[in-house]
Parts: sequence; C-alpha cells; structure tokens
Amino acid sequence: MTASRTKLAARPPDYAVVIPTLGRPSLQVCLDALADADGPLPRQIVLVDDRHDTPDPLPARVPAVFADRTVIVTLEGRGPAAARNAGWRAAEPAEWVAFLDDDVRVGPRWRKELLADLTGQPAQVAGVQGVIDVPLPPDRRPTDWERGTAGLATARWITADMAYRRAALIAVGGFDERFPRAFREDADLALRLLGQGWELRQGDRTTTHPVRPASRWASLKAQAGNADDVLMSRLHGRGWHREAEAAPGRRRGHWVTSALLASAALGAAASSVTSGPRRTGLRRVALVAAVGWLASTAEFTAARVLPGPRTRHETTTMAVTSVLIPPLAVGQWLRGQVRYRRVAPWPPLPAAVLFDRDGTLIEDVPYNGRPELVAAMPGAAAAVARLRSAGIRLGVLTNQSGVGRGLITTAQMDAVNHRVDELLGPFGAWAVCPHDAADGCDCRKPAPYLVQQAAAELGVDPADCVVIGDIGSDVAAAHAAGARAILVPTPATRPAETAGVPTARGLAEAVAAILDGRPLPNWT
Repeated sequence: MTASRTKLAARPPDYAVVIPTLGRPSLQVCLDALADADGPLPRQIVLVDDRHDTPDPLPARVPAVFADRTVIVTLEGRGPAAARNAGWRAAEPAEWVAFLDDDVRVGPRWRKELLADLTGQPAQVAGVQGVIDVPLPPDRRPTDWERGTAGLATARWITADMAYRRAALIAVGGFDERFPRAFREDADLALRLLGQGWELRQGDRTTTHPVRPASRWASLKAQAGNADDVLMSRLHGRGWHREAEAAPGRRRGHWVTSALLASAALGAAASSVTSGPRRTGLRRVALVAAVGWLASTAEFTAARVLPGPRTRHETTTMAVTSVLIPPLAVGQWLRGQVRYRRVAPWPPLPAAVLFDRDGTLIEDVPYNGRPELVAAMPGAAAAVARLRSAGIRLGVLTNQSGVGRGLITTAQMDAVNHRVDELLGPFGAWAVCPHDAADGCDCRKPAPYLVQQAAAELGVDPADCVVIGDIGSDVAAAHAAGARAILVPTPATRPAETAGVPTARGLAEAVAAILDGRPLPNWT
C-alpha cells in the first residue's frame, strides 16, 4: 500500500531516466514501452553501455520522441553499480533520477504514474519504488529460475524501477561500486540512506519484469552473490538481512551439506591408508557422513523440484545443481571473507576538499579588505593539516561581492586571500566570484562554476570533491556540480539549510567524516 504523503502544492517534479544496459534485445522493448507511456517526457534519458570491449553501437533504436533528449555513456563492463553512478552523474541535474533495468517494460501510464508518485513527496523522502510484476507461465508450474525472478516482485528497493532524489544520491556517494553484480548494491544504497535519516517509500506505478532466458546452470553462477553477502555484513553488520527485508537463504544448510561431503571424502581417503580397527572406524564415519550428505542433498533437490514443472529436463538440472551449489556457495562465501577482510565505508576518500572561505575557514568579517583582521575559525588549522597529510588536494571557493559593489578593491581581496594562505595554506586552487548578486554572473554560488573551476585547477572531477561550507549556497553549488557537501553551521546558517545535508558540529567532525568514514546525519 502506498505510504501517506504530505499534500503540498508543488510544480511537477523534474526527472531523468537512467538505463544501464548490456545491449540485450530487451532494451528496444524497454525504450518503446517508455516512449508509448502516457505522461510528461523525462528531462533526459541516459543509456549506459556497460558491454565489455565492443566498438559496436548499441543494438537499439532511440524512439523519435526521445531523439532530442537521449545520451549514451560508455563504461566498458564495470558492473551495474558503476553504470548507474555514471548514468546519474552524466544526466542533466534533474530533481529525481528514475532507474530502470534494460529488461523491464513500463506500464502504459508509467510516466504519468511516476509523476504522481513523486509529486508532493516530503523533502526527507529519498526514493520511491515502483510496483514490479513478474508474469509466470499460466499453464504450468514455474521453473526454479522463474521462481527466483518472481522474487523481484516482493523485493525491497530494487532498481528495476526505483526513483531517487539526486540530492540524496550525492549525499551518500551513489551506489557502492565494489558490488560487481546486479545483487545487493540496491539494498546497500537503501540501508545507507535510511541510516542517515532519509525515508524510502512505495509508489503505485507499475512495471513488468519478464523472465529472461537463462542457461540451465544459471543457479551455479548466482552463487557468486555469497561473496557480496560478506561485503554487506562488513558494511552493515550481521543483521543486515532484517534491515533490508531480504531472505537469508540456505547458507547454513550449505555449510552442513559441504561439511558432510568433506567428512565422507576425508574419511574414505584416510581409511584407504590405514588398517585394522581404525580403518573400520573411519569407514563407518565416512558412511555416516555420506548418508547425511545424501539426505541433505535429496532434501535440497526436492525443495527445488516439487514447486516446479517436474519435467525431466528441470528435474535433472535441479539434481545436478543441488549437488554443486552447497560447496560453491561456501567457496564463494570464503572468497568474500578474504576479499573483503578490510572494508572502508562508501564513498571512498575524495580527491579534493573545497572550502568556503568566510565563516568556514576564517571568521566572517563582512567585506573585509584588511589582512590583519583575518582569523582562522576554531579547528581550521588542524582540519586542513589533517586533510593535507592524507594527500587530499585542497581549494577555496568564495563569493566576494564587496569587489563588485566597490566596497573593496581586487588588490585588497587578493591580500586577504594571501593572508589565508599564510595561515592555513597553501591551497592548490582559489576560485573567486567578485560580482554582486545583481550582476547576474554565472560564477556566483549557488551556481556550480566555482566548484568546477577549482576542480579543474586541481585536476580532479567535481564528483570526486567534497565542499565544506556554512550556508545553503555552498551546498547548492556543490550539488549543481555533482560534488558532495558537508555543512558546518554558524549563526548565519538558517535551520532550513541543514535539511537533507550532512551536518557537522565543527571542522574537526567534518574532516573525521571524510577521512574516517563516519556518516553524518542528513536529517536532525
């Protein structure tokens, strides 16, 4: 049932659509259904081509209605999490980003229903999920693969059809790109958002997710997801299944089955090189373990065969894979334990941190043109030094409308900036807007220009930057450029400016959040 929402008089929300794809034929079906749906067009459609090493264009025709608003981003096989990040970062900065899988078919009213789902959502709502329908054969029982796909209909926060606020994606660094498969990366994002005070809701729009053809051995390949479960445990603790409302699976049973198989094999091998009573005892151990393994495997096979069509092909496939899945699952879980033995929170360290000047690095003296009045904010020197020792590039962004108003000269502004460099620098980039707000320039915060300029001077992408400031225009400039932001409030900060923004009590806490992976609350 759709959660209740605050009724607000608001303009229709602006949205972009991001579709990661491997170039499957289903992409054309997805695009055609999206084009045929009723409702306002998206601001942009981003197709993320994640195929490995192919010079060939995507095998899909962009519908005419989307011809002027579709872009293609090439990623070269980095996985769905990285593909979604590349997509929303490449998109024009719409308020919402709707993610669709390339094998879904949206409903005939999807665009209209999406806007109905998003319109009036309180600012604290980070995402709204669509209703997923998985059609199953009406004339027979579903296969094991079909039943697995049908589980998408009840899964929480899956990105087959999930709309997220762009500001929320920026705040938490988007999808964790260490998840290499379309498995768990959506639950991880949801848990990080919920943990930082955002809300997620269920919408009413409908999307069909057909069961795509798969190899009869697909269940063996799927066991690689056990390694992803290890990563989830490292990031969110052992209870993450409950928080994400995800089924825990049969891993404990697989451990028992694998242990019985190993005991039977080892017992038989040991008995072949011993003699006398010891040999007899080992054979008995091997026999008991073998019987236990056979019973456990038979139970697992029956649990998969009985709900299905029970054809010879399906029964044979289930029998063979039920023998192989337990040791594969355990092996992948052990691989994950090794691979993810040390895991830092997502997102990774930024390449650069960009500071607002007045009220953040130094005390705010209005229209100051006198270097002797420059005083560092409490904790500024230690915070900057800690970032510098971590190898992070540093820059400063500042609006200096006093120059545009004629209250101070450019030389006086430069002298004050030089004094800041003496106290806290050197900084690798200075991005300054000298204009008054009435000048209508393109560089004054909250425009993204200063963030983009500083990032370019430092040789980094804006998406790899964190902006630390004290007022809403600092945050808005960061988000417009695709950078993360942290607010360190001062008496000049309005309470509304802290809503939905990671907020620290001082520069030391802000830097600790960056370097130590300590999440800051986005809502208080």
